[in-house]
Amino acid sequence: MTGWAGKVGRIRVIGTGVMGRGIGQLAATAGMTVELADVRREAVAEAIEFVGGMVDKLAAKGKLSEDAQAVKDRLVAVDAPDAPADGVDLVIEAVREDLATKRALFASLERVCPQETVFATNTSSLSVTEIAAALTDPGRLVGLHFFNPVPLMRLVEVVPGARTHGWLPGEALELVKSWGHEPVLAKDAPGFLVNHAGRGLNTEALQILAEALAEPADVDRIARDVLGLKLGPFELLDLTGLDVSHAVLESIWSGFHGDPRLRPSWLTRPRVAAGLFGRKNGEGFYTYADGKQQVADEPAAPPKPASPVFTADEHLARALSSAGVQVVSDAYPDAVLLVPLYGESTVDAAARAGLPLDRVAGVDPLGGYERRLTMSVHPGLEPVAGRAAWGALAATGHPVTVVRDGPAPIAQRLLASIVNTACFIAGQHLATPADIDTAVRLGLGYPRGPLAWGDLVGGDVVLRILHGLTAATGDPRYRPSPWLTERVALGLPLTTAGTTPAVLRQS
Repeated sequence: MTGWAGKVGRIRVIGTGVMGRGIGQLAATAGMTVELADVRREAVAEAIEFVGGMVDKLAAKGKLSEDAQAVKDRLVAVDAPDAPADGVDLVIEAVREDLATKRALFASLERVCPQETVFATNTSSLSVTEIAAALTDPGRLVGLHFFNPVPLMRLVEVVPGARTHGWLPGEALELVKSWGHEPVLAKDAPGFLVNHAGRGLNTEALQILAEALAEPADVDRIARDVLGLKLGPFELLDLTGLDVSHAVLESIWSGFHGDPRLRPSWLTRPRVAAGLFGRKNGEGFYTYADGKQQVADEPAAPPKPASPVFTADEHLARALSSAGVQVVSDAYPDAVLLVPLYGESTVDAAARAGLPLDRVAGVDPLGGYERRLTMSVHPGLEPVAGRAAWGALAATGHPVTVVRDGPAPIAQRLLASIVNTACFIAGQHLATPADIDTAVRLGLGYPRGPLAWGDLVGGDVVLRILHGLTAATGDPRYRPSPWLTERVALGLPLTTAGTTPAVLRQS
């Protein structure tokens, strides 16, 4: 490795909390000499002891390529954040998320650091450009947004500010790679990349809850079992802390000047005021006893019905027949009717098909009827027919979540929002398609990147869902991204940039 990144040997990490300790451990195990500084001198000693203990654990597991003591010897305590810094190649701040505090810190560092020392901010929400604006040389500062826990979360967002020197982002990417982590390049826009992309799931989940279509546990079960997410959106909000998430939701929405697709929910402000933060204080969308989430058991499904079932969906008909449910070929008067839904309500789908609404329940086909099934119930459904439909679906052996009918099935709404948000990020050139998918997969733990996910489901399917939601609700939050509509029209994958003016100039 050549260039500045290859010459970095000594760094200073300022702020020895969770993030600062993690960054220090990562850099030290990568061969850097790491100065640790904090306004609290005793915090530095505590951090060095903590990191040393973590290094010993790595050595005991055989995960170090050298002697543990050699790594620990590279941890150096300094007296103050703005102590003389001769020989320091890079300073990374990980202090509290406050613009004035960060600006004051870098102004003091500018007085003691050599001119060639690069500054980096680990901010997760503040503008890199605004932090750098108070510097005499704002070009020396770049964003390096690590994720907690730093040694395990391989993702790092490299965020240049408006005046960051042109050579610096590329060198920062190389440095992060040399430390064994995976960097992505993101523009200095609200939420950068991961926090922006994450709004797709959370804002739509909160909208679904605001419409009273399902309980948080139901939405989470659908998100986990149908979409394959490790945590449902409300579990994730409880884990992060709603006080933190509410602030992020509000700041990204205001940062994009009230873009409807990022509109927060009215539900979060009163919940924050009530102290319903989540795991950190024992009560959020769930309650917690001794740190363990308390969730009521799912209601038992009715038995397999004696009445026949009609559905026009061949895949669902086969699944029901295999389970011993009597499936008939027409909507006979004694039959229960199950309609598959794509971007529409049960009421609209049944009316379009000319089916009697009192016997119709909706089913989400997303997932191919091979995992959790979601059944939609509208107000005009006869309860006897509804229980028979529920029992028929449960006979397949898959768990069934029964929800109130809405403008589209819950899993489809969540997925379409995730994909559409990523398409807006790509279309605004806030990051490359590859970096978007990498960042979301590593930073949010999704089973695949959102653009690749859209390609897997089909961009045309995602577009159909969004068009249906827009038509049913009139809400501009569901307007499809031009990135999505263009690629569907052209038959191109969502993961490709396609031909651009730059491509023609290179030719």
